[in-house]
Parts: sequence; structure tokens; C-alpha cells
Amino acid sequence: MSVRTYLEQWLHRQWMKRGLFSWLLRPLSGLSALYIYHKRQQPRHPLPRQRPPIIVVGNIIIGGAGKTPVVLALCRYLQQHGWTPGIVSRGYGVTIAGAARVGQGQLDAIRYGDEPSLLAEQSGAPIAVHPKRVQAVQALMQYYPEVNVIIADDGLQHQALIRDIEIVVQDQRGVGNGLVLPAGPLREPPERLTQADWLITQTVANSPLPYTPAPKMADRSVHMQLVPAVFEQLSTGQRIEAPAWLKQHRTQRGAALAAIGQPQRFFQMLKNSDLQLDQELAFPDHGQIPASIFSQLKADFLLITAKDAVKCSQKTDSRVWVVHVEPQFTPASWLDAVGQQLQHIANTTPH
Repeated sequence: MSVRTYLEQWLHRQWMKRGLFSWLLRPLSGLSALYIYHKRQQPRHPLPRQRPPIIVVGNIIIGGAGKTPVVLALCRYLQQHGWTPGIVSRGYGVTIAGAARVGQGQLDAIRYGDEPSLLAEQSGAPIAVHPKRVQAVQALMQYYPEVNVIIADDGLQHQALIRDIEIVVQDQRGVGNGLVLPAGPLREPPERLTQADWLITQTVANSPLPYTPAPKMADRSVHMQLVPAVFEQLSTGQRIEAPAWLKQHRTQRGAALAAIGQPQRFFQMLKNSDLQLDQELAFPDHGQIPASIFSQLKADFLLITAKDAVKCSQKTDSRVWVVHVEPQFTPASWLDAVGQQLQHIANTTPH
């Protein structure tokens, strides 16, 4: 485990309690709260009245709450129901000083970022990347005028961006110790959750749901669990459905590697599938798993996330398999309700 990964995990442990660490930093969190309040008073940036509806998917807690599977599930649902969605994203770790970068399909993770590349590849939807989401929206509308609904990945705190529907994603950490950065893990105070249209909470199997504020509208809280759906051999592209792959490899010894916000959740999902993992290796979020590490591992199979696969340089080791997951929602009907919201918005928007 790298020093950075160790420090990240230590910070998250501190943020789950109100100990000495958070007490010492509370004055700075007070200043953060004032800045957040001031920022929320700023006006939205105007966009054309005939713009597509905009759905913002975000979180108030830092570090891998589970936005990506929600964005993909939304895209697939909308595509299946006659919509043409597009995505805008910041492109974490990528420097974009000029125009937004726009593309579709297979995109270079170095130019677009790992999450936008994954979203573009798995959804097939066009995507625009820029730290200023308004510029990304404008570019998406310019280059893909057929897009009739826009999903903003991680745009909750981007105050300038107009939004019609807000979906907040959290995980088993809930709101941690309830404090904003740096004394706690929150980008905004816990009561921000009451203003969301939907609150989706991701947990692993058999884990209790955290107690947090809920949206003011009734029946807008959704539970999500991720399960393995397909295993893809990175060297050949061979794809095997999860039940068959798990049956073939259940008696073998494996290792799992992840450079994501909450790697332990990925590891636990695999162990819940009755896989035997001798090693669980975590790397910094948005980082790249070192190519040399694969040859050092003596496991029968090596499992990585789809997000890590888009920037993985180890393409020849036949033991490396990408775990493609699918979300299971309770209630599953929440996507239908979002579709109804969108249809109402589209019917009341001037053309």
C-alpha cells in the first residue's frame, strides 16, 4: 500500500467520528461552511430556453459514493425509452484550459479522464468534458444537437449549472461525522440531502443503511447494490457471464486490484460472490495500477474494475479479468418515475 493510499484511508477513518482530529479542524470547517453558503447564493448561468432537460448526479460526501453506475443505469434506461442522452463531466485529473473536449465511443483516458472514458465506452452516449460544466453543456448541444436530455456526472456543487432533476448518491458512510471539509468528509452540510429529488444509497450485501436526512418528497430514497454481471479477459476481450465465470474460478486463488475511491467495497463484493482472494491491493483513486505489479502476483486470476481497465497498460497477462458490475435498485421503479419527471419537463418546455 502506497503512502498516499494509507493517508486516504486514515483520513476516511477520522471523518467517521468526532475525535481530536476533527475537533482541531472545526474552525476551518466553519469557514468552509460560510464559503459553501455564499457559493449557493450565486445565480445559475443562463442557457437557451430550448435546452434539453438536465439531470445532475452527484454526492455531498467525497471519495467514490457510486455515481458512475447510476449515470450508466440512467443512460441505458433513457436510451431504451426513446431518449437520446448525452453526458457532461469534469474529467478529473485532466487539464483542459480551452474548449471542451467532446467525443463518443472509445476515448483516450489520458485526454478525457478515466471516468468520462468509461462512461462514453459503456453507454455509447456522446460526452463533453470541461471543469466548467456550462461550457461542456454548450459544446454538447453544439456538436450533438440530437441530444434531448443531458446527464451531468458529479455536477452537484457546480452552482452555475442549471438543473431540472438532482440525484444524490451516497454509500454506507452516510454523512460520516456530519461535518464539512476539512474536519469531516462533506462537500456540503447534511441537510443538503433534503433538497435532492432522489437519494440513492449504495451498500454491500448484508450491510445496514446509514441514517441520514432524506429528500422532502416521499418515496424518493432508493437502495442500490452492485453485483458482478460480466467478467472480461483484458488480453482477449472474451466476455463471460458472471454465473459461469464464478463457477469456473470458485476453487482457484485470486487477487483483486483497484484504484478507486472505496476499494474495500469492490473487494467485499467479490468475496460476497464466494471468491477466494489472497491479496487485495488498493491504489490512489484515479491513479494507474503499476504494470509491474501484475507479474509480481502469483494468483490464478487478477481482478480489476472497469474504471481501471480504461487506463491499464497490462494488456498481455491472460490472468487479468475486468469485473463489469450492474446495479440492483430497490425499488426498481424509480427509473420509471424519473422518466415521468423528464416527460413532464419536456412537455412544459418551450420548443
